[in-house]
Amino acid sequence: MIKDTIEEVRADLKSKRDALLIGHQKLKTDSDDWNKAVIIVSLFTGLLESIKLKLNLQGAGWSLAPIILSSITATMASLIKFRNFNQRMETYLQGASILTNTLLKARNHKDLDEELRQEWNSSLEKIETGLYPSERKVFLKQAHRNLIEIMSQEQKYYDKINKVNNNMIITCDSDDSSLSSGEKENNTMDKSTHRKAPLLTSDNVLHSVKEEEELMQGGRFNDEPKLKEDFENL
Repeated sequence: MIKDTIEEVRADLKSKRDALLIGHQKLKTDSDDWNKAVIIVSLFTGLLESIKLKLNLQGAGWSLAPIILSSITATMASLIKFRNFNQRMETYLQGASILTNTLLKARNHKDLDEELRQEWNSSLEKIETGLYPSERKVFLKQAHRNLIEIMSQEQKYYDKINKVNNNMIITCDSDDSSLSSGEKENNTMDKSTHRKAPLLTSDNVLHSVKEEEELMQGGRFNDEPKLKEDFENL
């Protein structure tokens, strides 16, 4: 797709940068899972060795179990090295850094000139060489979805700001995925007859105010004879 405006270039750079960061996140998650598995198997192997020595277990199964677990640990460590997680993550981070720098220059430009176009084309090489086509399709699709959701939420935010500035009442969206279940319940008013606390209406407020005034007046009048008697005793 041909991009001729600075806004299109900015959007393209953001999506490509986010795609590389999503790929880096996935690689880091996979690497962490493999490393956790190696640690767990290694600790379990040491546990079996300690149990065998303390209890003086000489069975064939107790002798073979540590050997099997050690072989599994060595196999997983070899697979981690074979998949080359660290180098691939470093490549993704370098590409994301270059795209971020180009995006910063694009934000400081008002128009798309030839110099910025050349830097944009050079930065796109990182994502084209760093990701396989199948990975690029998946990560770009997720990046586009995330950017659309961010812009949609941002539009709702500014719409509500305009309503507040115009002295209009706003309500929180009950279907907002960012809210927890407790927050969603707090944003919804229960008007049923089985609610825990009664609804506070204007009649209840007026009735409470009148009762408070009557109590204050009654207390004041009841205290006046006592004050008068005390004054006469002086």
